[in-house]
Amino acid sequence: MTIRGDLDLVARTEHLFSSIREEFLCAVDDLSTWSHLAGGRAPDGGSHRVRKLCGAAALADERDRAHLRALVAGGAHVRIAATALPHETIIIDRRFAILAGVVTPGGREYTVTTGPALVGAVYALLEAAWATATDLEVFLRGEQPHLDARSRSVLRALGSGVTDEAAARELGMSLRTYRRRVAELLAALGADSRFQAGVRAGELGLNAEGARP
Repeated sequence: MTIRGDLDLVARTEHLFSSIREEFLCAVDDLSTWSHLAGGRAPDGGSHRVRKLCGAAALADERDRAHLRALVAGGAHVRIAATALPHETIIIDRRFAILAGVVTPGGREYTVTTGPALVGAVYALLEAAWATATDLEVFLRGEQPHLDARSRSVLRALGSGVTDEAAARELGMSLRTYRRRVAELLAALGADSRFQAGVRAGELGLNAEGARP
């Protein structure tokens, strides 16, 4: 379905925002793109996961930064993309996707789709961008997360590809302690998985050599 203009988009998609069950994923270059939807903010108050992926231009002024920080305080996950976003998009439960087109004199055109192939393809593109993005607060600080010598050793072990048992023995710690250290490392890097931790470490310059204590 193709929709032209913000007012028509609101009228024809409002019901989608009350139907979220699992995840709301939003990608924007400019915070004004979806400001007319869902009260200008990511939906909250439910058990679903809320993620917002922004281009650096979305932090143009302090009001925008305050808005994003408020989302984080409300439980949303916000990251700043390392590269240009593949599309300004909203995806709901991997069932619906709303793609914003270019701005024209006749109004902005939007595409709303439930096609599994198209929704899946756009979702995969945004997941790849999310994996290399930086958590909002880390981006705003402009600094690397602090990793102590032990955490750097764990990072190096993850990069070596050895089993948890072998890594724990090599580092002289119990398997339980090693896995706790891995969880702490993922949190420090703002990563959802060990693979993403490797991506984030590379982005922040914490490569194998730099990770040595």
